[in-house]
Amino acid sequence: TREQLLRVHEAGYLDDLERIVPDNGYRRIDLDTLMNPKTLTAAYFAAGAAVMGVDLVLRGQVKNAFCSVRPPGHHATTDTAMGFCFFNNVAVATRVLRQRYSLERVLIVDWDLHHGNGTQEIFEASPDVLFVSSHQIPLYPGTGYPEETGCGNVLNLPLAPGDGSAEFRAAWSKHGLPAVKRFRPDLIVV
Repeated sequence: TREQLLRVHEAGYLDDLERIVPDNGYRRIDLDTLMNPKTLTAAYFAAGAAVMGVDLVLRGQVKNAFCSVRPPGHHATTDTAMGFCFFNNVAVATRVLRQRYSLERVLIVDWDLHHGNGTQEIFEASPDVLFVSSHQIPLYPGTGYPEETGCGNVLNLPLAPGDGSAEFRAAWSKHGLPAVKRFRPDLIVV
């Protein structure tokens, strides 16, 4: 819902997206991000799926949930669509359900070729959310360096081009898993 999206995204941003939906064809938001007449509807459903999936887990109706949605979300900031992303689905689900269920600590794990810059930006001042991201550097969007630590709640585990499973597991074994264990999350959102 719009109310749920407003937990993360600015009202003016939502209004602007609604205003620029094309009647037909495509509208370019940035070099990577295009919008067609159905994109915003799909984006609402994608964010809603994330909220519903986590809600079903927290209600005990399912053990876990996997939401295969498009458009994705981790590049969307509070006021900018970018990198194919319009709404930050994980951030919306986290904010909505933390309040609904009074969760103290939420872990967001982001592993992707690209850094989840939008998710990091949204939560970098929130000590009750730990954001751990594994991604390749250098690469779009040019963020996700180890020295980006937020308020002590951001852990970036960048991998070099060509790194494989061994390097990924080593980064998580040495840095990621110990941080998760110290944080003791009530919920993990990937």
